[in-house]
Amino acid sequence: MTSIGILGLGEAGGTIARDLRAAGASVRGFDIDPATEPDAADTESAVAGADLVLSLVTAAEALTAARAAAPALGPGQIYADANTSGAELKRAVAAVVEPTGAAFADVALMAPVPGRGVSTPALASGAGAGTAAEILGPLGMPVTVLDAEPGAAATRKLLRSVAWKGVAAVVCEALAAARAADLEDWMRGELLGLMATADEDTLARMEDGSRRHAARRTHEMADVVALLRELGVTPHTSEAARAQLEQLAATDGRLETTP
Repeated sequence: MTSIGILGLGEAGGTIARDLRAAGASVRGFDIDPATEPDAADTESAVAGADLVLSLVTAAEALTAARAAAPALGPGQIYADANTSGAELKRAVAAVVEPTGAAFADVALMAPVPGRGVSTPALASGAGAGTAAEILGPLGMPVTVLDAEPGAAATRKLLRSVAWKGVAAVVCEALAAARAADLEDWMRGELLGLMATADEDTLARMEDGSRRHAARRTHEMADVVALLRELGVTPHTSEAARAQLEQLAATDGRLETTP
């Protein structure tokens, strides 16, 4: 029977732990919050002897969890950090894990866990990625292995967040403004229509159009910002869009990078 240690039994960790048990794995979970009903007394007892350790604490606690687990880790084990963080933190966690002889896997969960549980698709990189995929795959988690160092999976997740969290912010702002203008139903239809018809040409038009028409669109977005302020809606994303267009207009369509 596959043995899995779970660190962090919150919304994601608790759900995945239940699903792994239902799939036939032996699971020991630990969380500092007794309300999560951990079945291991501490971090070391959760990870000792586990084929795979899955860390689902938080980015702020990822390094602390790895340090607490290290004394109980050894060769033949996989330590998979599935916390949402940047590549630098993933590499720091790997530096704690690898001297124990355990293999490290940087795991990025690529969809919300609620409603999916262990079936949440994931990316994995690092020396332990392949074995992590071999363990989790039969238990229900589809893991795509990247032939890359720790941090590669995390970087892909954060890059995707630029799009998804950005789109979510635009949707929230557009609906708030439309609601204030008593046009919410119309705006919802506009947003759904855009999403339903989006394809490669849509992306090209958005990118190329922003570059070619940056000056004109800068003025348009200034008017948008003014409208939202009149409606009592703080124009967070609209002001950011205006500033980006202004930069494109000033740099001949190139987005400047920070040194």
